[in-house]
Amino acid sequence: MKAYRLEGRFRMGRDWQAFSKELAATDEPSAREKLLSVIGSQHGVARKYIEIAKAVEVPSAEVRDHAVKYAVEAKR
Repeated sequence: MKAYRLEGRFRMGRDWQAFSKELAATDEPSAREKLLSVIGSQHGVARKYIEIAKAVEVPSAEVRDHAVKYAVEAKR
């Protein structure tokens, strides 16, 4: 597992809300898919209203989210 930090924005009503989210995934396309699923379910946003501007792999030493850090280190 690798850690990814994804940044972008999604539509909330008439406004756009910026986000930055860390996720554990096997590769970048999986991380993008997981992000669409998580934001869609938590905020009730359709996928067409979620824009991912940047997705970068994050070294395990720089991961801020404890759950992601645990997932990345447990799979080593």
